[in-house]
Amino acid sequence: MSGHGFHVHGPHDHELEHAAHHADKDRFAGTIAVMTAILATIGALFSYMGGATQANAGLYKNNAAIKKTEASNQWNYYQAKSGKQNLAELALVLVTEDKKEQYKSEIERYKKEKGEIKAAADKLEAEAKDWDKQSDDQMHLHHRWAQATTALQISIAMAAMALLTRRKWLEWGMFGLAGIGIALGGAALMHI
Repeated sequence: MSGHGFHVHGPHDHELEHAAHHADKDRFAGTIAVMTAILATIGALFSYMGGATQANAGLYKNNAAIKKTEASNQWNYYQAKSGKQNLAELALVLVTEDKKEQYKSEIERYKKEKGEIKAAADKLEAEAKDWDKQSDDQMHLHHRWAQATTALQISIAMAAMALLTRRKWLEWGMFGLAGIGIALGGAALMHI
């Protein structure tokens, strides 16, 4: 500024005047920018949770497969004992009277061993079913997190379109879709 009533605007003064004349448009852009940053942050968290639940589902399914294999091994062992028991029962019929007591005790031993093996196999099968259920539950949560992330990604795209076109209905669409995404994320958080 000069001292004789002559006023010179600097570049900064010009930008401030321009901003004052276009305050509504700048407020619109500011709102969209802040919302985009918030939605991107929430989306990143949802994406992480989706990946974590998918990884858990795979690990749990692997644990189920291990338990099923262990149960199968126990059932094979059970079958082997059944074969030995059958041979002892056949021998009981064929041997002389003085050897029958030996085969009767063998048959009883095989029956006892088979009971223990069956209990172990049944326990392993129950554990496998439990791991399968946990895997299915994690996959359900993964789908919820993925739906929530997708809704937020679409709302971010709508925010960009709203910013470029200055259409209020796109801004409201962005908020609506963001609300749906956040609700889906809440459902995943509550295991629904």
